[in-house]
Amino acid sequence: MNVKVLGTGCTNCVRLEALVREVAERGGLDVEVEKVTEIPDIMAYGVMSTPGLVIDGELKSAGRIPARHELLEWLSR
Repeated sequence: MNVKVLGTGCTNCVRLEALVREVAERGGLDVEVEKVTEIPDIMAYGVMSTPGLVIDGELKSAGRIPARHELLEWLSR
């Protein structure tokens, strides 16, 4: 599973990346986490407010840090 964390390096972007890694590790999930930091690349997903989260090419959230249970549900599919 490919997960992209969209953000330029703000505090929430860093927190989201750490949370994704933690949820994946605790759940024993095989997840490849990629950081997307270039503004044109972020905007290509239609994200105007970071952090954004893309899982296997599908935008799941933008402008917020999802709850752990949301992340687990999305990453478990």
